[in-house]
Amino acid sequence: MNKKIKNKVLEACITSINEKIKTLEFAVEDAQKAANEYGNPRDRYDSFRAQQLRKKDMFSKHLQEAIDEKNTLNKIDTNKENSQVVFGALVITNKQNLFISTSIGKINIDENDYYAISSFVPIFKSLRGLKVGDTAEFKGNKFKIIDII
Repeated sequence: MNKKIKNKVLEACITSINEKIKTLEFAVEDAQKAANEYGNPRDRYDSFRAQQLRKKDMFSKHLQEAIDEKNTLNKIDTNKENSQVVFGALVITNKQNLFISTSIGKINIDENDYYAISSFVPIFKSLRGLKVGDTAEFKGNKFKIIDII
C-alpha cells in the first residue's frame, strides 16, 4: 500500500462532507425563506412560522457539525508516517480498512471499501496504539493489523 490511497480516501471524505455542507446550507436557507414568506403567525394556534424557524435551527446545528468535521479532516497530514493506530491513520486489517478521521462511513476507492470512522467509536478504542502485526478483539471478531499508512 502507498500514500496515494490515503490521499484518495481523504479527498473522498472531504468531497462527501462538502456535499453535506451544501445540502445543509440550502436547507437552512429554505427554512428561513419559508418562515419569512409566511410572515407573522395568524393567531396563537398558528405555529407554521415557529416550526420553520425550529427546522432552520436544527439544520444550522447539523451544518455546524459538518463544518467541524471538515475542519477535523483538514488537520490530517497525509505525509505523516504512522507506526501505530492513531488519528489520521489508514489502517488495513484482515477484516476491514479503517480511516481514523470522522464518522463518514463507507467509501469505495479503486473497488476497495474503506470506512471513515471517528476516534470516539469503540472499535478505535480497541485498536488504538497497536502496530502492524498486532491483533485486537472487538465484538468477538479478531482484527489483525496488516498495514498502517
